[in-house]
This record gives sequence, C-alpha cells and structure tokens, in this order.
Amino acid sequence: MNDDIKTIYDFDHRLIREYFLSVERQAPGSPQVTIQALHFVNNLTHNSRIADIGCGTGGQTLVIAQNAPGKTTGIDLAPEYIEKLNENTQQFNLQNRVKGIVGSMENLPFGEEEFDLIWSEGAIYNIGFERGLNEWRKFLKKGGYLAVTENTWFTSERPAEIQKFWQKAYPEIDTISNKVAQMQKAGYMPTAIFVLPENCWTEHFYPPLIAAREILLKKYAGNQAAEDFIKFEEYVTTLYYKYKAYFGYAFYIGKRME
Repeated sequence: MNDDIKTIYDFDHRLIREYFLSVERQAPGSPQVTIQALHFVNNLTHNSRIADIGCGTGGQTLVIAQNAPGKTTGIDLAPEYIEKLNENTQQFNLQNRVKGIVGSMENLPFGEEEFDLIWSEGAIYNIGFERGLNEWRKFLKKGGYLAVTENTWFTSERPAEIQKFWQKAYPEIDTISNKVAQMQKAGYMPTAIFVLPENCWTEHFYPPLIAAREILLKKYAGNQAAEDFIKFEEYVTTLYYKYKAYFGYAFYIGKRME
C-alpha cells in the first residue's frame, strides 16, 4: 500500500539529526504558542516537576523554564541534541532549573507520579499519540497536566495526494474530535485544544531549514543519500503549503483524572 511514497523513516537517522541540529526547533511551533499552551496549565509552583519528552535541542524547553516555575527535565534520544540543550541552559543561566538527559520515550527513566506537567511538541508521533497518552500517564501526578502537539486533519475529507502521504507517514493522523476522544479514553480531561497558527510553519520552522539544507548539501556534495533526503524535505515543505487547509498541528492539553 502506497509503497512508492517515502517517509522520514526511509532515510539515515544520522543525516536527519545533523540536519535538524542547526535549527532552534525540530518541529513546527513558536515561543508564543508554547506560552499560550502554558496558560492552560494551572497550579504550577517552584516545587513543580516538568518533563519535556522528545525535547530536541530544547527550543521550547527553555521557553517553558522562562515562563513557568519549577524544574524541567528534557529527554531526547539524540545525544547531540541534549548536549546543545545543556549548553543553552548555561547561556540563559537556567542550569539550576533545566537539565537535559539522553533517553528513549519508549523506556522513560522516571518514577510513577513524578511530574506535575508532561510536555511534548512535535514528538509524540514517534511512538504514536494513543500509546504516548497511555504510557506517559503513570508518570503524572493525579491532577497533573499533559500538553502535546499532534499532526491533525482539519477536515473530514481531503485530496488524495495528502491523504496517501500521511496515511503512509503517520497512520494515526486523525481529526480533532477523534483525538479528543482518545484523550478521554486514556484518562485525561481535555482542558484546551487549539490549532497552531500558520506562522509556526511559515516563519519559525521552514525558513531556518533553508540554510540547514544548504549546509548539508555543501558538506555532503555528491552524496546521493543526502541529496535524496533534501529532495524529500523539500517535497514535504511543498505539501504543507499546498494542503495547509487540510492538516497541521494542534495543541492537546489535558488533566490526568483520578
């Protein structure tokens, strides 16, 4: 089914990591949107514990620390991303409140009911929305919050090209109403859902990647794998601009029920 359609998983993960290392965000988003989502999280104090799962280089992790009390642990599978996050905490004098650690979201090194807030921007898809909701819930205190961004259909029907692409790349993509139902089934009370504005893609995500592509192509000149990956990334970018009325990211914020 759709065997001719490539996905991000068809490329060398080392190339992918290097490509995204040079940019502030590894997924669509913005400081303004991170702050907006934080406004729907109540009862954080200086004693609160926050986890940012799949934090990347920590663009949003630092925004959380600058706009919410408590201590934040960022976790990502890529050591080079965590190294950059920890360097940036020094730069912003946040080293006492933010710590990056290397680890997998499939086997998190946390204790039950350890966190007041679990955060994940553009990363939960790596294990799937439903699986993430269910497996991460035990790490939240009762009444604690989960806030994640997730690729979402905006319409009940969409053109065949984008339908086929996302069905191959991320079969769990679904409508907002179905995602909310999944949250409720997993034991969360949805407290806020909102669609990320287009500038999260058109200003904060895609433009910085233009320079990243040029750097990668120059470093790996003549390397077919690198050239194929960049062509794929350019194709994915054109899909967004062509079909942004049909899909995008939404923020899903929920409170763990008893």
